[in-house]
Amino acid sequence: MRNRKLLITGGAGFIGSAVVRYVIQNTQDVVINVDKLTYAGNLDSLVDVSANQRYSFEQVDICNRTELERVFSEHQPDAVMHLAAESHVDRSIDGPAAFIETNIVGTYTLLEVARSYWTALNMDCRARFRFHHISTDEVYGDLEDPEELFTEQTSYAPSSPYSASKASSDHLVRSWQRTYGLPTVLTNCSNNYGPYHFPEKLIPLMILNALEGKPLPIYGKGNQVRDWLHVDDHARALYKVISEGSVGETYNIGGHNEKQNVEVVSILCELLDELAPNSNIGHYSSLITYVTDRPGHDLRYAIDASKIQKELGWVPQETFETGIRKTVQWYLNNLEWCRSVQDGSYQRQRLGVTG
Repeated sequence: MRNRKLLITGGAGFIGSAVVRYVIQNTQDVVINVDKLTYAGNLDSLVDVSANQRYSFEQVDICNRTELERVFSEHQPDAVMHLAAESHVDRSIDGPAAFIETNIVGTYTLLEVARSYWTALNMDCRARFRFHHISTDEVYGDLEDPEELFTEQTSYAPSSPYSASKASSDHLVRSWQRTYGLPTVLTNCSNNYGPYHFPEKLIPLMILNALEGKPLPIYGKGNQVRDWLHVDDHARALYKVISEGSVGETYNIGGHNEKQNVEVVSILCELLDELAPNSNIGHYSSLITYVTDRPGHDLRYAIDASKIQKELGWVPQETFETGIRKTVQWYLNNLEWCRSVQDGSYQRQRLGVTG
């Protein structure tokens, strides 16, 4: 299909904005960005594409059924890419209610509006329509075997309110396909990094703290392992799935870059020593501090992405070494964006200590 209309929820967020930028800059598809604009959503992430005639924005909460129905009726999308979600584990420990509301109730509401819209389409449009739900590898829980990888058949075992809410939304999407026939496809990704990442997450938090000479807090021993995926690689994968993925299928998306958290922070410090030396600090690694671990912290995530490679031909273009250097340089070049997105409600303090 060419010149599709893609309704992208959460398109002002970190991953969502990368998808919007990719679609507008690399295809002829039309994008309808539906975003509530919470603290983590920022239209400044879309300045490169916001003036494009194929892009439009609707400030709508996915829990608002009436407004969603209006958006579907006015824009007549050919597909939905559902990225809108509360996504920070630490915040889910402090306040799980918002995660239940957005990730579960919001997904249910979007599914029902999409199903009603899809049912009323003519046969050709019904056959082309897709509902793509974007999820996380955290739904799978912890990997105890150091050789084990998450596959599409791995059983769910979420550990946090965040991952439990995403697991719930995954189950809803699959059930809407099996019960009602809604043509859905689902993806679970590993940890993303890259430009326009809200500074509550590990990599931007460490970069910004280091530049200001603040402590670099590492949970526990820092031996938690994550598979790191550059957000632009993820955007390419998501477009592959919405374009070529099979209805009812799940695709795991990973970067083939397993790193311990302490290793990631050490690499960041080395890059900052090179790219932004500070004689008052010396080596940025001197700022590393170890703090009490997060409640229920999973030790290791790792994705087997062989299915999407074999069936859709996607592989990541960035290694961690190339991607993290680009990421650090981006933050050094865009400190004003970092300051602008911190509206006073979050000043890089630790969250999630009330568990």
